[in-house]
Amino acid sequence: MNEQSDSSPQRDLVTPDALLHTGSGGEVTAEDLVLASGRDVTPQNLAWAERKLAAEGPAALDKLLP
Repeated sequence: MNEQSDSSPQRDLVTPDALLHTGSGGEVTAEDLVLASGRDVTPQNLAWAERKLAAEGPAALDKLLP
């Protein structure tokens, strides 16, 4: 049995900055953009996302996320 002692100190681990940001290194889909905006995936929202991607490219996702 693997037991940890409650008296062992808890270390605060810091998440590397590269893991906190999405970046748009891969393909961005209209569904990705809709979900990142907090909207439901509906035909109207997908059409909005497709127009936004056509106008702004993958940077549209970067504008929505940190």
